[in-house]
Amino acid sequence: MSIRNLRTLIAVQDHKTFSAAADAVCVTHAAVSQQMRALEANWGVALFDRSKRTPELTPLGRMLVARAREVVRSYDQLLPSVLGDTGLSGEISLGALPTTLTALVPSAISLLMQDYPQAHVRLFPGLSTQLISQVERGALDIALVTRPQTLSPDLEFALVAEEPVQLLAAIGTKSDDPYELLARSPFIRFNREAVVGHMIETWLQTKGIRVRESMELDGMEAISSMVHANLGVSLAPKPCVEAQNALPLKRISLGADAPLRRLGLVMRRDSLRARVLSEMHRACLRAVERGSAQDPVGKGS
Repeated sequence: MSIRNLRTLIAVQDHKTFSAAADAVCVTHAAVSQQMRALEANWGVALFDRSKRTPELTPLGRMLVARAREVVRSYDQLLPSVLGDTGLSGEISLGALPTTLTALVPSAISLLMQDYPQAHVRLFPGLSTQLISQVERGALDIALVTRPQTLSPDLEFALVAEEPVQLLAAIGTKSDDPYELLARSPFIRFNREAVVGHMIETWLQTKGIRVRESMELDGMEAISSMVHANLGVSLAPKPCVEAQNALPLKRISLGADAPLRRLGLVMRRDSLRARVLSEMHRACLRAVERGSAQDPVGKGS
């Protein structure tokens, strides 16, 4: 048995198929299959049900993955725990929301790498609930998420920014009344599976606003492009860091009771890499203070 094989086993559960796991750990599909059979031979148990077209973990296999996560986490933290290294070298696995990938995340990582060039950040996009689950399981070191209403006491949350939800409309839109625009315009909905999408839907219901939904999208780039093409209006958080290539849109306030996205970093409280949280948090706050991804790193910081 090797740590490498355990990492592959964990990747199979996280990514559902051998092929996707192979991409995640940078090996071939055949190598994943070989490593899994080696684990089964070493332990003398069946980890996978291969009667189906896509092999699935057996109940025992899932139990062993949970313990494998603990072993891999302990292995990764072995040297830092002895040397007092707080984790700003080597690989850092960072989960991030798609809405943060065009401005906040690249700015923050750039600032972090400027101070700690020996660190290597691996980025994993996803929705908040998915990323939080991966942090809890130890699959990610840290994640930039929208804080949900409830958060496990095993997790620590560091606030980065509060982003009020605003109405997006095409530049040529004559009205500045968000309620009027929501009532008469096609509505481009933010994905309701996202925490912020659910937040927006709750606000609409609370206000008694019935929209004429035309589409439901994930990323801000896609939503902004549709709005820019005058295909409807949308509700989305005001970004704490503006993207360099942000489309010109009319952005209308919803008032003092607008939904507020609390964007922040989440990490396990028992992680020995606490400095990853503190330094990534510091980099994010610096990026927010800068306010725009247009400012080059190294100037004005």
